[in-house]
Amino acid sequence: MGRSRRARRPKVTTIPSLRLQQDGPSLSELMTALPVATLVVRPDNSIADANVRAETLLNMARSAIVGSDISRTIRMAEMGARFDIWHSNKPIAAYDIRVHAGRTAEMEVDLMIAPIVDHEGWRVVSIHTQSQARKIGHRGTAGGARSAIGAAAILAHEIKNPLSGIRGAAQLLESGNEGRDAALTQLICNEVDRIAALIDRMQDFTTDRTLECRSGNIYPLIDRAANIAAAGFARNIRITKSYDPSLPFANINDDALVQVMINLLKNAAEALEHKEKPRIRVETAFRHGVSVVVGKGKGSAVLPIEILVVDNGPGVPEHILDHLFNPFITGRRDGTGLGLALVDKLVRDMSGFVQYSRDHEAGESTFRILLPMGMG
Repeated sequence: MGRSRRARRPKVTTIPSLRLQQDGPSLSELMTALPVATLVVRPDNSIADANVRAETLLNMARSAIVGSDISRTIRMAEMGARFDIWHSNKPIAAYDIRVHAGRTAEMEVDLMIAPIVDHEGWRVVSIHTQSQARKIGHRGTAGGARSAIGAAAILAHEIKNPLSGIRGAAQLLESGNEGRDAALTQLICNEVDRIAALIDRMQDFTTDRTLECRSGNIYPLIDRAANIAAAGFARNIRITKSYDPSLPFANINDDALVQVMINLLKNAAEALEHKEKPRIRVETAFRHGVSVVVGKGKGSAVLPIEILVVDNGPGVPEHILDHLFNPFITGRRDGTGLGLALVDKLVRDMSGFVQYSRDHEAGESTFRILLPMGMG
């Protein structure tokens, strides 16, 4: 009598377990509570789980989402894009891309893809319908923005012409009055100089030309900016540096990076004006697997070079956070609101991005710059 064959049990793939405290929330409760549409994706690209926000965004029931292929459920509208975000084992942030999500119309979203540690191939995908790119400085300058830039360039040029005449007239008045009313004429000159300097800074925004970048060492440039700060606007503030000695060269424009660092250090120094023990810290690091995907078929950018400028000031006021990098947005009564806007533009011109964060527990504000690695 032959041996009876034992029937094989079908292989069941389960979601990686999440160990929580005994009295803590379950995984399903955490998924439900997440404020953004979130999907858990298996190594074969099938969707293992979806939260309520994902059901709403995709206009699909959970039963229809689970088991479907992520590349079919979230379809790229830009067919000419030179990247495949669904076949990568690295963290990916895809900003301002157009997708067909589930049964909804085409929309512009940010996609964040994070691999699950110790579970090869498993990923968590979050879909942000309100672009986070504006918060980190990835804003385009196409269409109407280019028209505004052109108008600003003309306006700046036309204003500077009469300013030089006003200043010359004030100097003639001062010399003709033999010193009388010298304070008033000097006031005129000082105000003209101030307005001219402001216009010079505005003109930094009036060009779309590409910066000439090369592979270079960021440390001499950071040190140059720190020395300028220590000798001037941050002379009474302790500036410490924590550098990664193995950091490779970055693809940068030297003058632009120096200007970016000066502006960030000046911003930090101004935030520490009334701090009893002011501190600024500059850190660098190499971030493995940090990729940013931009829209309009431009492909992906690997940005492993990280520079942090950290201060222990009060932080950015809540009401300007969403517009922090826009021109003329400032939390200071005497501020121009151009420093951070210029930082944003110059970093973008170097194909990087900048973002702001606040650590409330540590009481620190951080501006984080990510730049591409130099080639060759």
